Amino acid sequence: MRALVISGGGSKGAFAGGIAQYLIEKKQLQYNLYVGTSTGSLLLPHLALGEIQKLHDLYGNVSQKDIFNLDPFIISRDHGTFSTSINHFNVIRSFLRGNSTFGESKNLRALLQKNFSVLDFNALKENKTNIYVTVSNLSTQNVEYKSLRDCDYEDFLDWIWISANYIPFMSLVKKNGYEYADGGLGSVVPVKKAIELGAKTIDVIVLSPEHSIYNKLGVKNPFELMINMFNFSLDQIEKQNVQIGQLMSKEGEVSINTYYTPTVLTTNPLVFDSKLMRKWWQRGFLYAKSVNQRAE
Repeated sequence: MRALVISGGGSKGAFAGGIAQYLIEKKQLQYNLYVGTSTGSLLLPHLALGEIQKLHDLYGNVSQKDIFNLDPFIISRDHGTFSTSINHFNVIRSFLRGNSTFGESKNLRALLQKNFSVLDFNALKENKTNIYVTVSNLSTQNVEYKSLRDCDYEDFLDWIWISANYIPFMSLVKKNGYEYADGGLGSVVPVKKAIELGAKTIDVIVLSPEHSIYNKLGVKNPFELMINMFNFSLDQIEKQNVQIGQLMSKEGEVSINTYYTPTVLTTNPLVFDSKLMRKWWQRGFLYAKSVNQRAE
């Protein structure tokens, strides 16, 4: 059984889309299993359906307004780089609504429903592939994996949306009596789950460089410091996920092919710039092509 695993990474999911396009269209790889976290979860349904062009168009045209109904960021661009500061007005509005997060991402849930229909869902149910999305249950302090096979249409969309809700900047969702958030809080790279499900060949897309790269740019405000702090924590979880997967693969005779980003794409993956994301998609495609040509 062959599996495709895609890590979390917000807007960097465009790079993963380019890699996946090369693997599926050019290498003609067929996957029995898809496992994703956060932006990885967003990618999987369309990849499983073979709707790569539709996915490319989505990632190439998305904006902040498509994600947030209450955007906690003020984004400015200076000499080709983005800086973020807190949007005090929207943060106060969020708190006045009784939220425990700085922003709300209900527009992302609506975007999912607009672009993934009941017919799409039924088509996935009818084929032999399965999809698992990763979510964090904050009430029980456990990571959970939600299978397409166990969901109805609305539940499946909810779990994908929840998997991508990077708190405290996006929505904290109450479902089935529990509070849920981004799966990356517990499993950024869910390769272990793919092995447990019986995959013997796994292509893993990790949306960060393999080796740590020193960031010479200091933070400019407390909001950027908070984002850097969360990025640091997620990087550590990511490394542990990959290491565990590598150890398990040796014990279970599993082959793992890992694709990292060759550079740091962004220091704030919650900035969604369509022009930049189109470039990342193309870079991901060319990067996968170069990696596979070197291996031949």
